[in-house]
Parts: sequence; structure tokens; C-alpha cells
Amino acid sequence: MAELQDITSAMTPLERRATFSLASIYALRMLGLFMILPILSLFAENIEGATPLLIGLSISIYGLSQALLQIPFGLLSDRFGRKKIIIIGLILFASGSLVAAVSTTIYGILLGRALQGCGAIAAAIMALVADLTQEVHRTKAMATIGASIGISFGVAITLGPILAGYIGIQGIFYLTAILAVLAILVVLFIVPSPQKSIVHRDAQLVPTQISHVLKNTDLLRLNYGIFILHLILTASFVVLPLLIREAGLAAENHWQVYLPILITSMAVIVPFIILAEKKRKMKAVFIGAIFTLVVANAALSQFYNQLGFLIGFLWLFFCGFNLLEATLPSLISKTAPADLKGTAMGAYSSAQFMGAFLGGVTGGWLYGDYGAQAVFIFTAIAASSWVFMALFMHTPRYLANLLISINEITPNQSKQFVEELLAIDGIAEARCHFDDNTAYLKVDNQILNKNHLQDLLARWSA
Repeated sequence: MAELQDITSAMTPLERRATFSLASIYALRMLGLFMILPILSLFAENIEGATPLLIGLSISIYGLSQALLQIPFGLLSDRFGRKKIIIIGLILFASGSLVAAVSTTIYGILLGRALQGCGAIAAAIMALVADLTQEVHRTKAMATIGASIGISFGVAITLGPILAGYIGIQGIFYLTAILAVLAILVVLFIVPSPQKSIVHRDAQLVPTQISHVLKNTDLLRLNYGIFILHLILTASFVVLPLLIREAGLAAENHWQVYLPILITSMAVIVPFIILAEKKRKMKAVFIGAIFTLVVANAALSQFYNQLGFLIGFLWLFFCGFNLLEATLPSLISKTAPADLKGTAMGAYSSAQFMGAFLGGVTGGWLYGDYGAQAVFIFTAIAASSWVFMALFMHTPRYLANLLISINEITPNQSKQFVEELLAIDGIAEARCHFDDNTAYLKVDNQILNKNHLQDLLARWSA
């Protein structure tokens, strides 16, 4: 029978505690990773052994570690426990921060950044969120964590140059280690412990499902997109801090560029998000945002040495970047079947980290051998290739994921249960899985008859 649940209920206090505490862990870790982004190329010039290529690699090498280890860490958390794996990952992250802090050569910083990336705990955190939340609230919990990532990125980009002016790059690495220790304390004393841990298909990668994800051309296009987006970001930040300084703004004042850009660009994209989601113009908005990246990077390749133009086109870049960062996860959620979402997000995250890694390497190499203009020509070409790929994407279905807890339904009963679910207005897909006692639904929230769904659940519970 199905467990009776209120699909319109609010989160319980325990669920809110779990969601916000795990979001804080994610935010503390991302702060440490991203604070270094706008300052490393400025400070690394004077470090022994530094070359543009090695500086670019030191910015992005964490992405390689993340891409290689995030899936194994997620699988290990199934076997040994979520909290244990998260704490091990945070210890690795803190250790890498300390190695980078005490290093006097670029190779030590490379090792430290690689170790930071070895703390690949994203999948384990998402799995723990799933363990600690009811099915009907899980999407909301994960959206909260996603918002914490975006906020921490903006804070880190702004805060990094300010703090570096007082404590230097070594101080930033020490601070990062302290943030990791704080995150460990949150895991130990604030995050609730789950009663049991199982595999959640909406939150975790399931190895047997990978082939299904790789056969989905629309998901592959979205993976290519996040790969290109973070390739462009890290390649650009190899040279942007240097160019802003050369244009006349001291390093400790770079926040005066980043803060207004990030705030105003976030405000500008809100109407476009509404247009994409509420007015259902997602494909047009999505392609327009990618084209904005093409224009911004092409313009930066021509006007990178003039501060006014540099700031203006950097603002345009972040308008496109922030809009794409907001819409890409939404498109993954719309495109992937509800019971494949965790696997789809695992592949998506791996593509993101590989893009970050290759962006730093390529940006450093191009800057060292050919100059800043070559970096922006490269990023403009990369963005143009994404426009071409996106043109062939199917118009997304405007469907959200909804999970319903079920309990001990026989195959014959599950078939009838699914048929009755699909008869309700607004439910487009329904799949039952008995390993986690969950029905995975794709629904159109604009027409979903929640009262009929609630009545169905009550009847099955009776």
C-alpha cells in the first residue's frame, strides 16, 4: 500500500535543519574553492616556478580531482555512511588548503589545489539530503542547496580580492582550511543522522543507468553546455584579474568591479528566468544567453585593454553566465526521466568539473604563448560551438519532478497504481521502484490536479 502523505505540506523542523545545515557545508566548501579564482593569477606571478600554464593549471586542477572522484565518493557513501565520507572529504580539502598555504613554489600550490579537489563530497551531500527529507520535499531541499552554491560563488568572487589585500594568498588558503574545519563541526553537531541510507534515484548516480543517460542526445547537449560554460569561466579568470590590474585598478580594489557586476547582472536575468519558466520560452532564452557569451567574449578579445569596455563586457558575460547557471540544472531536471535524474546530474557534474580543468590549462597556455587576446578568441569560439549544439535541442517539456513514497506494492498493484496516477491531469510520467519504495513522477504544475492526487493517495492508503 502507499503511505498517506500530504503533497502540499511544509518541511518538518528536522528537514529544514538538515537542508540548511547541508547547504552551509556546501557553501563553506565552495567559498574556499572560489575565493582563489580572482586572485591566484595576481599573486602567483611572484611564486617560484610559476609560468602562465602552471598558474592556469593551479587555478583549475581541482576540477580534475573532482571529476575523477565525485562518483566514487558517492558510491562509498552508500557503503560506509554519508557522514563519514563527507568528513573524510572535508579533511582532504582542509589538508590541501594547508599544503597550498605553506608552499613556496607553484608545484606546492598545484599539489594543494589537487588535494582540495579530492574532497569530492557533492554526491555524498546530495545523498544525505535525500536520506533526511521526505520524497515530496526533496526537490525543494536540493533547490535550496543549489541556491547556496550560487550565493557562495558571488560572495567568494567579491570577498577574495578584499581579503587577499590584507592576508595575502597564503592567508586565503589558511582561511579555507578553517572554513573546512567549521564544515566538519556542522556535520558532527548540527546535521541530523539518517535512520537509514538507501540509493535515491533522483539524487544519486546509479551505475546501471549510465548507459541510458549517455544515449539521451538532449542530456549530452546539456553536458556539453556546462562543460563549455565552466571552461570559459576558468580560462577567462586566468587573465581577467591581470587585465583589470593593468587597466589601472589595484588588486585589492577589484571587488569594486565584481560586486556591482554580480548584483546588477543577477537583477537583470530575473525577467528572463520568468520568461523561460512561466511563459515557457526556455529554448529561446537559453540560446540567447549562450549568444550573449559569444558577443561578450568576442568583444573582450578586442577591448580587453580598456577598463571601461572591460567592465562593460564582463558585466554582459556575467548576465549570460548567471542565466545559464540557473537554467541548465532546470533543463536537466526537465529532460531526464524522474528516476534517472540523479544519474543525469552525476554525468552533468563530471562534465562541469572537466570543463573547469581544461579551461584553466588552455587559458594559461594561450596566455603564455599568444597573449590575452587569444584567450578570449578561444572562449568566443567555444561559446559559438555551444550555440550550434543548442540550436538542435528539442523544446523542453515543462515538467517538474514529484516523488511519492510507496510501500510494498506488488507488480500487479503497481501497474494499477501507475495507471491511476497517469489518469490525473498534469501527470505525464510515473514509474515505481521497489528498491527505495518510491514512485517517480513528471508533472506539469500548471495543470496538475493536486486534490485528485491527494485523494488517490488517501484511497490507496485506506
